[in-house]
Amino acid sequence: MSETRLSDIKIEALLNQDFFPSPIAWEDQVFYFMMLDRFSDNNERGYKDSQGTPVTTGTTQLFTAADRGNAVQNTGNAAKWRDAGGKYVGGTLKGLTSKIGYLKRLGVTTIWISPVFEQVRFQETYHGYGIQNFLEINHRFGSREDLKDLVQTAHANGIYVILDIILNHAGNIFSYDPNRQPHYTDEKGTFDPRWDGNSYPVLGFNDQIGTPTISFQKTDAQNQLTWPAIEGAVWPVELQDPSYYTQKGRINDWDHAPEFLEGDFSDLKDIYHGQGNLDDYSPSSALQNLCEVYQYWLAYADLDGFRIDTVKHMDVGATRFFASSIHEFAQSIGKDHFFLVGEITGGRQRAFETLELTGLDAALGIDDIPQKLEYMVKGLSNPIDYFSLFRNSELVNKESHIWFRDKVVTMFDDHDQVRKGKNKARFCAQDGGSRVVLNVLALNALTLGIPCIYYGTEQRFDGEGSGEGADRYLREAMFGGEFGAFRSRGVHFFDEDNPVYQELAKILEIRRTRKVLRRGRQYLRSISGNGVNFGLPEMISGQIRSIVPWSRILSNKEILLAINTDYEQPKTAWVTVENVLNKVGDSLECIYSTDSTQIGIKTKVEARNGKSVLLTLPASGFVIYE
Repeated sequence: MSETRLSDIKIEALLNQDFFPSPIAWEDQVFYFMMLDRFSDNNERGYKDSQGTPVTTGTTQLFTAADRGNAVQNTGNAAKWRDAGGKYVGGTLKGLTSKIGYLKRLGVTTIWISPVFEQVRFQETYHGYGIQNFLEINHRFGSREDLKDLVQTAHANGIYVILDIILNHAGNIFSYDPNRQPHYTDEKGTFDPRWDGNSYPVLGFNDQIGTPTISFQKTDAQNQLTWPAIEGAVWPVELQDPSYYTQKGRINDWDHAPEFLEGDFSDLKDIYHGQGNLDDYSPSSALQNLCEVYQYWLAYADLDGFRIDTVKHMDVGATRFFASSIHEFAQSIGKDHFFLVGEITGGRQRAFETLELTGLDAALGIDDIPQKLEYMVKGLSNPIDYFSLFRNSELVNKESHIWFRDKVVTMFDDHDQVRKGKNKARFCAQDGGSRVVLNVLALNALTLGIPCIYYGTEQRFDGEGSGEGADRYLREAMFGGEFGAFRSRGVHFFDEDNPVYQELAKILEIRRTRKVLRRGRQYLRSISGNGVNFGLPEMISGQIRSIVPWSRILSNKEILLAINTDYEQPKTAWVTVENVLNKVGDSLECIYSTDSTQIGIKTKVEARNGKSVLLTLPASGFVIYE
């Protein structure tokens, strides 16, 4: 059993060690986000271990084309597969540890892990966002020692570890009294305690089967005879203080203040953080306790960063207090660039302002970046719509361009796709995405921002579905079980021979060895079919089927990159390059192409639109020239 009181934690005893140092620049990293429950159960056979040796133990075989759809061959099995997707599947910390070699060989340098702490026992909150015990690892995932071993293994392989954490709320740890508003019900007639500005009486803390049998009052921390069972209520014991929770019911209007700040996130109970303006914010005891909790885990596991959930729903003063507390603690033990990235929904303006006011290091780019990135690669939106996202001079009120290369974590697939409402679909599920998934992975990795790969994309996962609970279709298991990808069961997907995995590994190695591709400025380039009339690539009749080129420039170095959004035909075009850095007669050499026969060929710089080169790209192709 873990410590049950914050006073039991001896952080000082953890500080007599050498901590893994922070990276010099986070924009040099390549992130990989996985839902731990869906990644690996350490029972796969035929994958490669950290040394690249095939593993012959385990029972789960590698997926083959014949396994596609093997879980949905009749109505009953299909229902069973769908039902399994809403429950724990069985991924563990040991399973993830065993796949560090798979991630390293892909080119991943930072893993971002979904929350790992103990959840309420009576709900299938496999995603990790319903915390019941902030001082213990979810027993389904393993132990705190397993977490430490994972981080040590990752560090030994040059990989940083970022943990997803929650400050805004706890799990469904208590139940409201329905008598205050008995007419508040859902479509099934069940009591639905929605926010109306007033507090709700509480029946009690929930026990391990979800019944509010535990007195809703502050436990005597010194008298363990008064404590409920560890599987019920909330822990550590300090968090059992009723004043720690706003008790206002669930959010109904997600953009109405103060509703979205003090309401519950569905049935997850909102935590009271404090009050006051930004500069004179008075943190609550609850917030101070949570700072202690996460300082402990930072030191215990030697973590490298936190991804902070639901930042929009917290006071900016609370976020600033937490960021300062964690940054200062991390710096005191030698982690000078401990990374805090916030999930900040509500638009780019809110995200920018939140970063400026709170001291968070970066925002998770889940607002307009994913959709514009996806649609551009599929030829369904203008490239300028994506590339202009990184020109934020208007937001920062400066005349010059400010390039947020290290202020946003960019991705196009994720675990909930808020932007798509109740109709969820991975990139590969629609519009021929599986044919151009390498292009979107490459473009995400080689344009501004800190790129993040969502697990399974490198294996062309294509989950999609609609309706209530459709998030599950974006969360297929990599290791088979009852809810495998491609509507399968009983097979795993750690296939390093998959062409997307192999080609992405080559692209990420080029990124690793060329600083210009990690830190350089970027420019969407003009194109021309005749070498005379140039313009930015753009849609015609609702689609664009052409070369889309861009440059990355750092000091006197330029690298030219391009994709072809035409799925069927190769394309040739003149492409503008930097006028000052290139001389007529110079050559650019192809260092990567999806058509390997192009690698090593050269194209000469000519005096067209300043300076230009002639590029030919294969259908659905991608190239890099330097």
